Amino acid sequence: MAKQNKRELLDNLRGMLREAFLLREQGVAYAKLTRVHGFVDGYMRVLMDTGIASQRDLLALVAETRAEALGPGTREVEAESAVGAGG
Repeated sequence: MAKQNKRELLDNLRGMLREAFLLREQGVAYAKLTRVHGFVDGYMRVLMDTGIASQRDLLALVAETRAEALGPGTREVEAESAVGAGG
Protein backbone atom coordinates (compact mmCIF):
# COMPACT_ATOMS: atom_id res chain seq x y z
CA MET A 1 0.00 0.00 0.00
CA ALA A 2 1.32 3.42 -0.91
CA LYS A 3 1.86 5.89 1.90
CA GLN A 4 -0.41 8.90 1.95
CA ASN A 5 0.74 12.32 3.04
CA LYS A 6 -0.98 14.40 5.71
CA ARG A 7 -2.93 16.44 3.16
CA GLU A 8 -4.37 13.33 1.52
CA LEU A 9 -5.36 11.86 4.88
CA LEU A 10 -7.11 15.07 5.93
CA ASP A 11 -8.84 15.25 2.54
CA ASN A 12 -10.12 11.71 3.15
CA LEU A 13 -11.47 12.86 6.50
CA ARG A 14 -13.17 15.87 4.88
CA GLY A 15 -14.92 13.53 2.45
CA MET A 16 -16.07 11.27 5.27
CA LEU A 17 -17.40 14.26 7.20
CA ARG A 18 -19.25 15.60 4.16
CA GLU A 19 -20.89 12.20 3.74
CA ALA A 20 -21.91 12.13 7.41
CA PHE A 21 -23.42 15.62 7.20
CA LEU A 22 -25.24 14.76 3.98
CA LEU A 23 -26.67 11.54 5.41
CA ARG A 24 -27.88 13.41 8.48
CA GLU A 25 -29.61 16.00 6.31
CA GLN A 26 -31.22 13.21 4.26
CA GLY A 27 -32.60 11.65 7.43
CA VAL A 28 -31.14 8.18 6.91
CA ALA A 29 -31.69 5.40 9.40
CA TYR A 30 -30.01 5.95 12.75
CA ALA A 31 -27.99 2.72 12.47
CA LYS A 32 -26.42 3.84 9.19
CA LEU A 33 -25.64 7.29 10.55
CA THR A 34 -24.02 5.91 13.69
CA ARG A 35 -21.90 3.54 11.60
CA VAL A 36 -20.61 6.46 9.51
CA HIS A 37 -19.91 8.46 12.67
CA GLY A 38 -18.01 5.48 14.05
CA PHE A 39 -15.79 5.37 10.97
CA VAL A 40 -15.12 9.10 11.25
CA ASP A 41 -14.34 8.82 14.98
CA GLY A 42 -11.97 5.91 14.39
CA TYR A 43 -10.21 7.66 11.54
CA MET A 44 -9.73 10.79 13.65
CA ARG A 45 -8.42 8.69 16.53
CA VAL A 46 -5.78 7.10 14.29
CA LEU A 47 -4.72 10.54 13.02
CA MET A 48 -4.25 11.73 16.60
CA ASP A 49 -2.61 8.53 17.90
CA THR A 50 -0.05 8.53 15.09
CA GLY A 51 0.74 12.22 15.56
CA ILE A 52 -0.44 13.15 12.06
CA ALA A 53 -2.94 15.66 13.43
CA SER A 54 -3.65 17.22 16.80
CA GLN A 55 -7.04 17.50 18.43
CA ARG A 56 -6.99 21.23 17.66
CA ASP A 57 -6.27 20.51 13.96
CA LEU A 58 -9.16 18.07 13.78
CA LEU A 59 -11.61 20.36 15.57
CA ALA A 60 -10.79 23.14 13.12
CA LEU A 61 -11.21 20.78 10.16
CA VAL A 62 -14.58 19.52 11.42
CA ALA A 63 -15.84 23.07 12.04
CA GLU A 64 -14.69 24.21 8.59
CA THR A 65 -16.21 21.21 6.81
CA ARG A 66 -19.45 21.54 8.75
CA ALA A 67 -19.75 25.21 7.81
CA GLU A 68 -19.13 24.37 4.15
CA ALA A 69 -21.70 21.58 4.17
CA LEU A 70 -24.43 23.05 6.40
CA GLY A 71 -23.73 26.74 6.70
CA PRO A 72 -22.67 28.64 9.80
CA GLY A 73 -23.36 27.09 13.17
CA THR A 74 -25.03 30.26 14.42
CA ARG A 75 -26.74 33.22 12.86
CA GLU A 76 -28.23 36.48 13.95
CA VAL A 77 -31.98 36.60 14.40
CA GLU A 78 -33.89 39.84 14.20
CA ALA A 79 -35.93 40.62 17.31
CA GLU A 80 -39.14 41.18 15.32
CA SER A 81 -39.03 37.80 13.60
CA ALA A 82 -38.17 36.03 16.86
CA VAL A 83 -41.14 37.59 18.65
CA GLY A 84 -43.51 37.07 15.73
CA ALA A 85 -42.58 33.42 15.30
CA GLY A 86 -43.99 32.35 18.65
CA GLY A 87 -47.36 33.99 18.51
